[in-house]
Amino acid sequence: MLEPLTQLLLAGQSLDDAQSRQSVESLADEKISTETKADFLAALAKKGETPDEIAAFARALRDKSIQPPIDEKTRAGEILDVVGTGGDRLGTFNISTAAAIICAAAGITVAKHGNRAVTSQAGSADVLEALGIKINLTPAEAAQSLRDRNFAFFFAPNYHPAFKNISPARKLCAGRGQRTIFNLLGPLLNPARPSAMLIGVPRPEFCEPLARVAQSLGIRRAMVVCGKVSGAGFLDELSTLGENTIAEFYQERGFTISTTAPEQFSLQRAMLADLLGGDKIQNAEIVRRILSGDEQGPKRDAVLINASAALFIAGKTKSLAEGRDLAVETIDGGKAKAKLEELAR
Repeated sequence: MLEPLTQLLLAGQSLDDAQSRQSVESLADEKISTETKADFLAALAKKGETPDEIAAFARALRDKSIQPPIDEKTRAGEILDVVGTGGDRLGTFNISTAAAIICAAAGITVAKHGNRAVTSQAGSADVLEALGIKINLTPAEAAQSLRDRNFAFFFAPNYHPAFKNISPARKLCAGRGQRTIFNLLGPLLNPARPSAMLIGVPRPEFCEPLARVAQSLGIRRAMVVCGKVSGAGFLDELSTLGENTIAEFYQERGFTISTTAPEQFSLQRAMLADLLGGDKIQNAEIVRRILSGDEQGPKRDAVLINASAALFIAGKTKSLAEGRDLAVETIDGGKAKAKLEELAR
């Protein structure tokens, strides 16, 4: 049961592997009340999730997930996900979704894993749907789209049946303004098992722990990033608003932590107001204008800085600067717009 574990967490103690796995079983149990689950998740967040706890939760939930039938040829190449964990509550448009489509247009196989909005007006699923892209694919359809179109959306409810009994507690926590471990777990549960990832987190102190967890799960290359917003907290993306914290690793080259600024990407600094979005229809229009080349300025720059890093981490370019140049070329040469039109057919 969760109550004893909640008390343990409130006393400041961390969960061991067995307790973490038992917690997942209890959270997925329909017989346990939503309130009890929400209290547990709040206590865990208040204590602060350790890398070991995050890894144990991820492994337990991955064990419960449904696997898409991805063919060996696709699996042998690089599979990328570009994703923000959510939880920054700043109301920006769907930056990582636009960056992901640019990467697919540049020739990278992109497996986008996501859901409808939990802490924002429009999640990746909402915006892709508004763009005319089918999100509710079967595992076989998603695997085929990944192979044939370089892009597929893996709609979380179709792969994580355990979430049916967890979602009400997440929503209760969100309504209270309380983030949960699931904000951090989402990117790690992609059923396509991407080999390369650009993950945005809402606080810089999450960068290194989540990168360590991703590394322990066998992901080959990843950046976990957080952008500073002057006077307004942090953004779960690479940011053109201020300094960025980056934890990155390559299984063959080790682990580094660094900071970077927009100027290093030859991009101008912006203000938070420049990046604000709205509902799914408004955000879809912003994404469409960026991909078609009609949108110039801060919103485009915010997508470029993230696409630059994603192209680099997927091994498509040898530097962030090259990544930026390729992202610009992909938009201005019409490939990003063409990819969006292909995906919407």
